[in-house]
Amino acid sequence: MKSISTKLVSWSLALAAWGSSVAHAAQDLPGGPAVNQLNLHPPVTRIAVEQHFLHWMMLVICTVIFLGVFGVMFYSIWKHRKSQGAQAANFHESVKVEIAWTVVPFIIVVLMALPATKVLVAQKDTTNADLTVKVTGYQWKWGYDYINGEGEGLSYISTLDTAQRQMSNSGDVSNAPNDYLLKVDQPLVVPINKKVRVITTANDVIHSFMVPAFGIKQDAIPGFVRDTWFKAEKAGDYYGQCAELCGKEHAYMPIHVKVLSAADYTAWVETEKKKVAAKQDDPNKVWVMADLLARGEKVYAANCAACHQANGKGAGPIKPLDGSAVVQGAPAEMMHAVLEGRANGAMPSWKQLSDTDLAAVVTFAKNHWSNQTGQLVQPAQFVAARGGKFPEGGAAAAQ
Repeated sequence: MKSISTKLVSWSLALAAWGSSVAHAAQDLPGGPAVNQLNLHPPVTRIAVEQHFLHWMMLVICTVIFLGVFGVMFYSIWKHRKSQGAQAANFHESVKVEIAWTVVPFIIVVLMALPATKVLVAQKDTTNADLTVKVTGYQWKWGYDYINGEGEGLSYISTLDTAQRQMSNSGDVSNAPNDYLLKVDQPLVVPINKKVRVITTANDVIHSFMVPAFGIKQDAIPGFVRDTWFKAEKAGDYYGQCAELCGKEHAYMPIHVKVLSAADYTAWVETEKKKVAAKQDDPNKVWVMADLLARGEKVYAANCAACHQANGKGAGPIKPLDGSAVVQGAPAEMMHAVLEGRANGAMPSWKQLSDTDLAAVVTFAKNHWSNQTGQLVQPAQFVAARGGKFPEGGAAAAQ
């Protein structure tokens, strides 16, 4: 008996120590989920504030109704039980009761519907926006295109941080940061106190753009255009995730929105436009192998390494690129793969990348690891491929 008690104490102490270490392992993420968070996320937009009010108002009303109805019911059962000699009343109908239980619920529904309708209408009012951003869902990343307003013309892809994806693949998350699976390479950047219209669509399957702190959640559907809006009243970093099950890597599709002051946003726009101008390429430019390999390595690290790994070996069902027959074969086959995707979206289409980036990453894969094909794909070949004209043959056709 003493031995059992000692073991129980030891197990209890070990469990307590483990629980303590777990509790201290994670911390609140500003703008994201908090440890032991039970309520909705702290709002930073007026719409989110109104949603919080509706949430608590509805909860209070429903709780009062629940307590009132079940209180009367249980009181009646207890007070008028047969063991106390209660006799059931015998009556056919009561006009007063009929009127009461019709009018009272109607009034309650109206009182609930009025503020809810007001907020719902406000949520859909995307007029007079200061900035319009088109958000496109891909498997499994987000594309941001600045359509109108300051920053018009900017366009980029936002993907999960490669290091965090590799951490997830390894299964060792003991040193996971507070923003685990929420860190991206390029966040959506917007100015404070400006109305931002978000136009959502998708390239492959249904996704959903959701940022709890802003009170927005809008489905992104292929072939359709939906919209929502927000006006952040506090600068900072805010996080969300795709809220629609969109495939095997649904968990690796975070949203990071960075809200900047007006001056900082203007400075960011100017910096990004300079980067875009510096990256603009002539698709007819003829590149040498060394330059394409250097650029392709960067494109691969930003877009491909998360799945195929830096060593090109793949992981689980993801096929390796190192030694792949597709990679080592004729250029047209790999060009088809990156432009159109494969396996019903398991390998997504990368046609949103520039022709130069696509040529660079294909050339990199064909001449890296054990794939020493000597094949070089030029941007002009991808320009032609988008029109349906793929090169024929192998290395000779690609030179």
